[in-house]
Amino acid sequence: MKKTLRRALAAAGALAAVVLLAVAGGAWYMLDYALRPEPDGRDTAAAWRAVRRTYAGMDLWRDSLTRRGVLRDTFVSAADGTRLHAWYARASRPGRRTALLVHGYTDNALTMMPYGRMYREEMGANILLPDLRRAGLSGGSHITMGALDHADLHRWLDVATDLFGDSARVVVHGVSMGAATAMMLSGDSLPGCVRAFVEDCGYTSVYEQFRGELRKRFGLPSFPMLDAASLLCRLRYGWDFRSASPLDAVARCRLPMLFIHGAADSYVPTAMVRPLYDAKPAPKELWLVPGAAHAASYRDRPHEYARRVARFLAPHW
Repeated sequence: MKKTLRRALAAAGALAAVVLLAVAGGAWYMLDYALRPEPDGRDTAAAWRAVRRTYAGMDLWRDSLTRRGVLRDTFVSAADGTRLHAWYARASRPGRRTALLVHGYTDNALTMMPYGRMYREEMGANILLPDLRRAGLSGGSHITMGALDHADLHRWLDVATDLFGDSARVVVHGVSMGAATAMMLSGDSLPGCVRAFVEDCGYTSVYEQFRGELRKRFGLPSFPMLDAASLLCRLRYGWDFRSASPLDAVARCRLPMLFIHGAADSYVPTAMVRPLYDAKPAPKELWLVPGAAHAASYRDRPHEYARRVARFLAPHW
């Protein structure tokens, strides 16, 4: 009897060890798959080719700014020493309006150039377009989904006032992961230069976004793999999936925020915008864009997009 019990316990222990190793290995793979993907946002040539295919006239606009010395770039260091890069351009006429434009997952600052053109040419704003971590010309060991990037945006706010003057009035406009990053920034203690936010198709939290992707791509439940990957992220990188929460941050934001989401978004599900909008105190506004897929609202309706953004910002800018 005792021998049988010992054998059963040994078998159970071996099985538990196998399961633990499988979960740990799966979590490691998932973390690298999500946060160190290939290709990532460092391929600036591919990013610009995609912009040119999607938005007419971008080559002419960028070349014109470059020839006249208007489009420039700069580098700063994050608090942990990571080297960060951004593009910027002054408005055609000196002014205080400034747009800080934040790109999405596996993109880089160049993919925000169409939005930069919108703000500079249609709203007369200075523009500042940072490469987030592991994107463009910025350093970084991994994509942080906004968890560390939102702290980096504080450095870019300092740069904005250095470049465009202490009286600069800054709007932070993000798309997808950039929108989540902007929302996480919105819950911080902010300098007076920040006047409003525009978030376009951001997620409620990294945990919820990854949970949906885990189910859609691999047909797996969130437990135990996602929880193990979140713990591993904490151990490797110092942050976890639940703490990276735009939903928690917007509840602390008292500045105006325009929420934009494609009504046909299946990547960051359209339903995610409802709890975000409900959690945000006024002033706020929501635009659900009919038929628009993920991060496609400006592409599909550029004139209406620009009009709605300008109208929302006008009283606050």
